[in-house]
Amino acid sequence: MLALAATAAGSALATPGSGTASAVLARGTLDGHVKLKVRHHRSDVVVQQVTIAPGGTTGWHTHPGPAVVVVKAGSFTLYDGDDRTCTGKTYSAGQVFIDPGRGHVHIGRNQGSDNVELNVTFLDVPVGGEARIDAPAPGNCPF
Repeated sequence: MLALAATAAGSALATPGSGTASAVLARGTLDGHVKLKVRHHRSDVVVQQVTIAPGGTTGWHTHPGPAVVVVKAGSFTLYDGDDRTCTGKTYSAGQVFIDPGRGHVHIGRNQGSDNVELNVTFLDVPVGGEARIDAPAPGNCPF
């Protein structure tokens, strides 16, 4: 009973926004626990919408820090540079994954017939720096 009264009082005291607009760009579910650390005392956060056409690829790369990826549409297959079997992990619309960055070389591919849409939040990017660092193919995959 007390919790119900507190909830009702909280709603009555709430202050609705005014003159604002917002839109959800993507929503996904993250399975598991997450612990993130940033290395730089001062760093940029970069938010990017990425579209990959059928047959398209991100190219081999890494990031200066972690990247939180929400798959908005399509199926996105991620290959790790240190996986000697070159076994991709596919993420579908509504799924979320975190790329650790910091030298973790990988490539993403759209192996489907529809566009892939990703919303990516890059953390711990040096101020004014790039969120993506190109990398040579590690030689574990035929592409």
